[in-house]
Amino acid sequence: MQGNEGNVPFSKMVFDGKRMRKAIQRRTVDYNHSLARWMQERVWIRDRRDARYLRPDPNFIVNMLPPVAYLDNPINAVTTKFIHTSTNKIRYPVNVVRWTPEGRRLITGSSSGEFTLWNGLTFNFETILQAHDSAVRAMNWSHNDNWMVTGDHSGIIKYWQSNMSNLKMFQGHKEAIRDLSFSPSDTRFATCSDDSLIKIWDFNTGTEEKQLTGHGWDVKCVDWHPYKSLLASGSKDNLIKLWDPKTAKNITTLHGHKNTVLALEWNQNGNWLVTAGRDQLIKVYDIRTMKELQIFRGHKKEICSAKWHPQHERLLATGGSDGSLMFWMTGQDQAVGEQESAHESNIWSLDWHPVGHILVSGSNDHTTRFWTRPRPGELTSDKFDSSLHVDDEQQSVSSKDNDYRQQFTEPPPFRPQTLPTPAKLEPPPFRPVNVPRQEPLNGPPLFRPTNTTNRDQFNEQPPFRPHMENSNNIPLMRPPFDQGFRPQMNNRGGGGGGNRHQGGNRGHMQRHDGGGRNMQQQQNYRPNPMMNNGGNNRSHMQGQFSQQQRPPMMQSMGNSMKRSHPDGPVYRPPPPFAAQQQQQQQQQQQQQQPPPQQQQQPQNYQPRNQNKKPRRWN
Repeated sequence: MQGNEGNVPFSKMVFDGKRMRKAIQRRTVDYNHSLARWMQERVWIRDRRDARYLRPDPNFIVNMLPPVAYLDNPINAVTTKFIHTSTNKIRYPVNVVRWTPEGRRLITGSSSGEFTLWNGLTFNFETILQAHDSAVRAMNWSHNDNWMVTGDHSGIIKYWQSNMSNLKMFQGHKEAIRDLSFSPSDTRFATCSDDSLIKIWDFNTGTEEKQLTGHGWDVKCVDWHPYKSLLASGSKDNLIKLWDPKTAKNITTLHGHKNTVLALEWNQNGNWLVTAGRDQLIKVYDIRTMKELQIFRGHKKEICSAKWHPQHERLLATGGSDGSLMFWMTGQDQAVGEQESAHESNIWSLDWHPVGHILVSGSNDHTTRFWTRPRPGELTSDKFDSSLHVDDEQQSVSSKDNDYRQQFTEPPPFRPQTLPTPAKLEPPPFRPVNVPRQEPLNGPPLFRPTNTTNRDQFNEQPPFRPHMENSNNIPLMRPPFDQGFRPQMNNRGGGGGGNRHQGGNRGHMQRHDGGGRNMQQQQNYRPNPMMNNGGNNRSHMQGQFSQQQRPPMMQSMGNSMKRSHPDGPVYRPPPPFAAQQQQQQQQQQQQQQPPPQQQQQPQNYQPRNQNKKPRRWN
């Protein structure tokens, strides 16, 4: 080991030229310990007197034995606990599920004609193969555990070995094959189809021996007796028929259902026959008396599948079209276990593990689910909701896809990444890097909000712009003055005789502004129209004092102080010069003009006090 090889993550480690897969924690049900313990204890256990009973505590899980050790307690094998969901990458309805005879793998047949093999211990994907060209409808193993026969929707029958090699194929029916079953000797097998026929085939030669006719509609299920020459079949004509395969004759007919019979199976004791159909009823017949032994009612919709337990002859599992999974026991009317939402659609097939501790269900919702018995300390009433386990399906798909493709999904460690690096963000060529960005010319600064509608709530005036609404609404009264000539500059500039008015207005503005600003500092100040004499004297002032007659200083002042402003086309703020210069200019202008005629004062005339405040309009 060199350098930092010890810090390489597990997903980057390479062994024998292949990238090592990351270890995934999987749920499992290991039955090897319980089987080994049972093989040791069954030597001295004579009967139920020597059996050890389990206590409802997790500490006694190690003492748990396989279902065959509790033949007198079938409730121990009610598999209501959910383990795992298995889903193919390309999702298709699962029509049939079958365990291999040794219980190491599960084989599922889908509507795409594919066989999918799942590990029986960790429930992960192993392999997939295209078995049929149409949907797989029937699948069954021979009693000697060496051969598997399958039938598809187009009526083709195929032979398979335990290593999934196909040895024989022939056309068995003209329509879809719905079910098939081996004889006790494995020399023959029977198939049923939607063509209302039941055919008996010689397994060695693959030739048809007998053809059983008697059903008036599609035959949905068929099963050979476990040790007798007796066949049972259920059809869409609501009938259950018992056949003699040697003579191809109908022995008897059972009229027990009011709708299509979809599932049928013999019990391993050879005496009970369970049937289920679309009338939501499950019936157990005793062929020794040819009568109904028991009727189970509990499904809310039609029943699609039924399966006896391999060890407990009284225990039965059924699957409905609404995705419900229920467990029944002969002698009890109510279900001993139930999962109302085991699947989201029809449960087409059920199969028990050969040991009897796991049940597998294949459904029309494209999933295969595994169920096991609760351990000591766990409840059997825990409910399962299929809609809450979507992540399990995605994890199953991803794990299956990564089993063979994960080593190719990432580039090797020695291959550099060829992704382009993003370019550096640089300023434009014409903008120096060290020069700060200037504020926009036509608008307020970047840090100053442009919306001034809500400024009143903060009692704050805009910068350099006094609040003029009150001064406009309450105009000032113009004080009396002499009728002599006043140039336009004096009226607008506030010089000469206008100093008194200017000072009065300044006090008025200071009261409204609240900040103590004078008129020389208020650059954006716009005088009140009443303070400007241009409204009254503009006509004769323009005639007597034109731009050409002004002194040179006034002309330059007037032109320089004219600037554009958003409040008006031409705005003349007050000049920043001292009042003394304005008075000197006014004295020079008055010397050139003749003195004004003095008006005759009234008798009760009193001179105005300059310190008195101007009056307002009412």
